[in-house]
Amino acid sequence: MLLEINGASVNRGGQQVLTDFSFSIRGTEKIAIVGRNGAGKSTLLGVIDGKYPVDQTDGHPERNVRFSRSVTIGTLSQIQAAEDESRTPEDFVKEAAEIQHIPEESPLFSDFVRNFYRSFTRLGFSLNDRARKLSEFSGGERTKILLIRLFLMKPDILLLDEPTNHLDLDTVEWLEEEVKKYPKAVVMVSHDRYFIDQTAEVVWEVSGGKLYKYAGNYSSYREEKTKRYQRLLRQYQAQQEEISRLEDLIVRFRGKPRKAAFARSRAKLLEKMDRLPRPQPDDAHIHTEEIIPEKMGAKNVLDCDDLRIGYSRDKVLRTVYFRLRRGQKIGIFGPNGSGKSTFLKTLAGKLAPLSGKLSVSDTAKIAYFDQMSAEVSWFEQEQDKNVFEYFHDKFPALTGREVRQTLAGYLFREEDLGKKVQDLSGGERARLVLAVLLQQRPNLLLLDEPTNNMDIPARETLESIFRMYRGTLVFISHDRYFLSHVAEELLYFPADEDKVYYYPYGYQHFREKQKENPEEDMAAMRSAQEQRMIEQLRAVPKGTSMRPREISTASLQIDWEFDQNRVLRELAEEAFMRASEEYARIPETMEEYENRDEAELEKKLEQARDIWTRELVEWYGILQETDGSI
Repeated sequence: MLLEINGASVNRGGQQVLTDFSFSIRGTEKIAIVGRNGAGKSTLLGVIDGKYPVDQTDGHPERNVRFSRSVTIGTLSQIQAAEDESRTPEDFVKEAAEIQHIPEESPLFSDFVRNFYRSFTRLGFSLNDRARKLSEFSGGERTKILLIRLFLMKPDILLLDEPTNHLDLDTVEWLEEEVKKYPKAVVMVSHDRYFIDQTAEVVWEVSGGKLYKYAGNYSSYREEKTKRYQRLLRQYQAQQEEISRLEDLIVRFRGKPRKAAFARSRAKLLEKMDRLPRPQPDDAHIHTEEIIPEKMGAKNVLDCDDLRIGYSRDKVLRTVYFRLRRGQKIGIFGPNGSGKSTFLKTLAGKLAPLSGKLSVSDTAKIAYFDQMSAEVSWFEQEQDKNVFEYFHDKFPALTGREVRQTLAGYLFREEDLGKKVQDLSGGERARLVLAVLLQQRPNLLLLDEPTNNMDIPARETLESIFRMYRGTLVFISHDRYFLSHVAEELLYFPADEDKVYYYPYGYQHFREKQKENPEEDMAAMRSAQEQRMIEQLRAVPKGTSMRPREISTASLQIDWEFDQNRVLRELAEEAFMRASEEYARIPETMEEYENRDEAELEKKLEQARDIWTRELVEWYGILQETDGSI
């Protein structure tokens, strides 16, 4: 037992934050702390770190806080980052070696330094960066360096407060592996549910000033919490029924002489009964009603062909081929700086294309959200309005009750409605803007990191909203749990290529297949250019000739080539669709394939994909010999 606290409470600024809580931290436990913003998660980390003293209920501190020995504690904090701004990565290596009692002349020191710089370069730094001051790095880069140092220092208890903030997916995955293999205890506060799922063995929930403990990762916690709520609700309802029954008996018999003693005994039972509180439902508001756009719009929403995006013609960030169909829910992911936000701004018309084709349907009603949408300045002259006034002014036809009901669906409680917009947190302003956008009933939503600065209940609320949204959705997110639960298809922006890749399944499927075969492309992944060609073919009515509108003198030859290609292309498409359906069903119906080799199905899919792609490229080549029209 590294640390044990029993029956403690914490006050901050004269206000009780946590009441009568107890916990223990064992040798190698990986503990995640979850809860709403302001619930006391960071305060709990401060208690462990000794930053916040606990109130002693009996005047004997040793009975409340117990350390098994001289425990070392390491913390990832922004304050520490500010204090270390003048120091360099080289300084951190030497400091970590000193803490581990490794002298510079020892052979172990070389291994120690090598391990540091292996992680250093793995996270995108060059060896030339080792002499730079911490102040010269970005916020995300500082976090990476401080994390490397902490893992090298190996404290008995490692405290991580929102460690995945400002980190790209590649770094978060590195962090997951480091936490899982860390040989000592880790306690982390995070809103990244996927990260918690991958790393946590125990979940502590802070809610209503209380601390609740659950075994397992985030998914286990959610399942057990639901069961716990249902169990407590049944107990509460049973007690309420018993109270009602006793009260009825007392009323019926207290006026009858022969039954008066019986009535008094029931009254005493009722008086001595330990009343159960009504259990509080989940903080998240789970939407179950469909959100239907005002107009569904055209079948083909937008089309990008050889679209070059960026901020100047001298520096093209990406060339994109992409066709978006009505009702698709596309999640975009990839490393920072790969052009994801630039692409979304271009689709939204906020940024002009450098060259190429971008056509958007005339019936598309676009709603666009980025991180600036949650800034106070975005609200311009409406900053002084409260939440209720701001929303009601946007939709004056709504009654006061309808405004309250709508905002409650975005986690604005009655006490929140009187807050001024300028006094809201970033996450609250983001929820308010999204509430306005969805109330406008657009048929195309373009969202750039919609869940940033939001706690877990808010993220789960938005997930349920976007799952019930029946329009077309394209969004960027580093929240892999959000990606897994909302995106039905993916666009991947790699760091070292100009291509954009399309994946026809969800993020969880992508990760599972990547883990099985990390060195190779996924069998079902194709370039977005290939996918656009497929969508282009699908958009042509059956029986329509895929030939130029203006017939040249070589029309007979072209007709013959198109007909030959059409037969082969349709056969290849049918074969691919059959293989794709069979492959996609593997995770759901594994028992049907217990005697089948999954690798065989994957190979079959890849071969079918390659054949179809070859025929599409052949068709495209024939088309290029003409005027390029269809």
